[in-house]
Amino acid sequence: MYLKKVDGPRAVTLGNGAVMTQADLPAPNTRRWVASRKAAVVRGVLYGLISQQEALDRYQLSEDEFVEWVRAVSTYGEVALKATAVQKYRQL
Repeated sequence: MYLKKVDGPRAVTLGNGAVMTQADLPAPNTRRWVASRKAAVVRGVLYGLISQQEALDRYQLSEDEFVEWVRAVSTYGEVALKATAVQKYRQL
């Protein structure tokens, strides 16, 4: 069995003890961004699985959009990433 060469760690341990691997990240060609996929990218960056710049490039995100995801998760939790909840949690 051969392992694909990747930059950075293959897996990280999250705050709740769960292990997150590169396979837990959304596919690079993701077009439909549900809350769980957004949260996976945020967790991957915050725990050092991938760098922020790598995430921005891989998922074609703007820095502002990613920062807004991080702010929403840190302030209100993963529920704030749902498209139906954007108006409720948007900072004015």
